[in-house]
Amino acid sequence: MTKDSTSIHNSKPKSEMDESSTNNKDSYLSASNSLDPDSHQKKLEKTHLLKEGSSGKNSPYSFSPASSPHIHLRKLPGLTIVLKIGTSSVCDPATHVPLLSTLYSTVQMIHILRQQGHNVVLVSSGAVGTGLRRLKFHKKPTELAKVQAVAAVGQGRLMALWDNMFSFLDQPIAQVLLSRNDLSRPAQHVNAYNTFMELLSMGVIPIVNENDTVSLGGIRFGDNDTLSAITAGMIHADYLFLLTDVDCLYTDNPRNNPDAKRVLCVEDINALTGTVDATSAGSSLGTGGMATKLVAAELAMAAGVCTIITHSSKPQKVIDIISHFSKPENKGASADIPEEILCTRFLPSNNRLGDHKWWIKHGMRSSGTIFVDYGALIAISVQKKSLFAAGIVDVEGVFSFNQSVTISISTSLIPKDILRPNPPEYIEIGNGLVNYSSTEISRIKGLKSGMFESILGYCDSEDVIHRGSLVLNQIDDNFVKPL
Repeated sequence: MTKDSTSIHNSKPKSEMDESSTNNKDSYLSASNSLDPDSHQKKLEKTHLLKEGSSGKNSPYSFSPASSPHIHLRKLPGLTIVLKIGTSSVCDPATHVPLLSTLYSTVQMIHILRQQGHNVVLVSSGAVGTGLRRLKFHKKPTELAKVQAVAAVGQGRLMALWDNMFSFLDQPIAQVLLSRNDLSRPAQHVNAYNTFMELLSMGVIPIVNENDTVSLGGIRFGDNDTLSAITAGMIHADYLFLLTDVDCLYTDNPRNNPDAKRVLCVEDINALTGTVDATSAGSSLGTGGMATKLVAAELAMAAGVCTIITHSSKPQKVIDIISHFSKPENKGASADIPEEILCTRFLPSNNRLGDHKWWIKHGMRSSGTIFVDYGALIAISVQKKSLFAAGIVDVEGVFSFNQSVTISISTSLIPKDILRPNPPEYIEIGNGLVNYSSTEISRIKGLKSGMFESILGYCDSEDVIHRGSLVLNQIDDNFVKPL
């Protein structure tokens, strides 16, 4: 271990949020007594989301990227590596001039990885910075439409830069522009996965960026750190490298605090709370900072991807880091990290979320919120049950059947003897795919499923969110004592 460094380890057992989808095939409670057992099946078939060969009527498995009949999980030879390079590494923040030496070093590093038999996806920021240079603008506009227009100009120039450099090494590349909606919708998610797999199998380097021109402000990835993590999770990458302007994660900003300590290995990202100051902002051109990298690491860890934060000015380190941690003796959290390959390593979860649940939690966008009572909290978190309408107290937002929602509880409904001092007003419990729309749930909240037909005229499902489509968070012990 490097001097003046620390590692963040698991301090308690993983919660239900890490339960593998292989254990999610519990059937509906009393589903066989449904008042209309065929109606939910028909609704699923109409949306073309029902998994072929699933458990039949009332099956909750509406979509699963790894087991859908339209997708076959493919294991490519070698490692699959996603590299994310930020705007400050692509363009000079002041002059917007492309940093050609860094870019070409990155190209050489990727070429070596390809020669070693690995598959590489490059997530590249820099469209706005490149566009500012092309348009001779001195600073980034503040209006969304103008930023999107600048990005549209810059994206072509950015791809031309990459293509020119890769062409010297006879390496084909492909442009892949994604929006949040592309990966939150099942059909597009499957198509994106298949496209990535085909490109990689052809030996092509996909170069990914957010489709800024058409992305809406409220449903954007927001930064390419998040986009790279979602891409890595979708294609089952082995590594995600977040190349930035620091060698590793620190407990404080090392530029301002000489006593800041390095964080070299993280097993439990929740343990970073109160240990690491991640408030540093991104560059003037970019949208990310260290906080967004921690969010990206959390997404990737849940998908079983090892995430590395390291400096972008020395791309060769990527090759050396992979070589170092590929050795059996260096795979654990206690492995030494030589100074020359200084980095922060976020270890993949031992109990990664299955594809279906990971897609619900991270691939989809929450369309609303369901508020539950304490009995429902115990039922879904301790007793491992589905969420029923009887435990729902309120609904917020407008959403339809089979959309993802956030599940929350008001701390006023939690017994005071298990609450910590000064808890927040609401605690997010998790996310799930709903079997009813917000309008329907508003009418049946607090009721038993036997009353659904008299209220709605039908009973498509006895539960509002089935256990197989429910993803729970680890509730912060700073707010609530262990349930």
